[in-house]
Amino acid sequence: MSSLVHPLRRPTSRKADRFTESVIREMSREAAKYGAVNLGQGFPDFPAPEEVKEAARRAVTADINQYAVTWGSKDLRDAIADKAGWYLGLDVDPEAEITVTCGSTEAMIATMIAIVDPGDEVVVFEPFYENYAPDAVLADAIPRYVPLRGPDWSFDRDELRAAFNERTRAIVICNPNNPTGKVYTPDELAFIAELCVEHDVFCLSDEIYEHILYPRSDREVRHVSIASLPGMRERTVLINSMSKTYAVTGWRVGWAIAPAETTLAIRKVHDFLTVGAAAPLQAAGAHALRMPREYYDGLGESYGRRRDKLLGVLAETGFTFTPPDGAYYVMAGIDAFAHLGYANDVDFTRFLVRDIGVACVPASSFYCDDHRAELAGDRQVRFCFCKTDATLDAAAERFQKLAAMR
Repeated sequence: MSSLVHPLRRPTSRKADRFTESVIREMSREAAKYGAVNLGQGFPDFPAPEEVKEAARRAVTADINQYAVTWGSKDLRDAIADKAGWYLGLDVDPEAEITVTCGSTEAMIATMIAIVDPGDEVVVFEPFYENYAPDAVLADAIPRYVPLRGPDWSFDRDELRAAFNERTRAIVICNPNNPTGKVYTPDELAFIAELCVEHDVFCLSDEIYEHILYPRSDREVRHVSIASLPGMRERTVLINSMSKTYAVTGWRVGWAIAPAETTLAIRKVHDFLTVGAAAPLQAAGAHALRMPREYYDGLGESYGRRRDKLLGVLAETGFTFTPPDGAYYVMAGIDAFAHLGYANDVDFTRFLVRDIGVACVPASSFYCDDHRAELAGDRQVRFCFCKTDATLDAAAERFQKLAAMR
């Protein structure tokens, strides 16, 4: 027998070779490495509501520490259904139409695998939350990109219609949108719904920022779930999570609401991906979803103050942007700093984290390789403002150095 060690013929899969690790999470590591203020990854750096934390402590003490029902504890599924009723106007069966997952991230990939066959196409608006395209690849789908263009991040209806064909299986929307802060108007949602019905296509609607909305003087900004529109209840998978609404991004408790037959498929995939979400945190989630409705009003107001604070700092520093209508991110143009000699948005973020001491995310990570230059994705960065005043003040202080370089 030969003593030679032969290398693996192929050490990675072709799927894994088609995408990179998360740039968002990488920027958090860079922030920690250089002691930078982290305005990159979208996690709050302030405490979760005390009563939600106390509910988790009670659950652990009560020994709710073993497996919950695979697709979610009854109490949490009941709470999800109740909230979908009063907030979204949806009549949801908690026994047959809800799957509790390990965060909305798992809800999305489990849904993709459950509904997509190899060669199917999935329409994705870009810029997109960076998980969506890899999710499509992992599900053996072909992503079909449709641009959202600034300054208002609107889509061209003819372009969207042209993206639908006999191979289209689903469209993914994020509403309110990460990374742009766009809130889809009822008219835009109605057009998307019309195409879904016409082509018999699923809509995977990520609504994790549903309560983080900012009023405008020129038009109403409100959250409308596309599942509530005519013909869409039976072809929408509504994806959500505790993470953003209750400031518990590390708990990883999410869910998918879908028609019963689709839910059966999602549950099967979920079972073999993760078995189930953390049982004591599901118990705390049931308590959180039953919090007084006033809590959600205060959520938008508190994030609105943070938004205005950061936008003021960015404007003074020299960034350009469209104020977001929802979520807690802003896409900012970096052309005012082109004379500093960076090659693109990635180089600029490296300079920012190492020399200025502020971390953000290069916008090119939200675009496919073929379109980022055409859509100016390599001349933008994304900042998040789900941070304390102290964090935002620290960023403002460090940005003074950048402003002086203009």
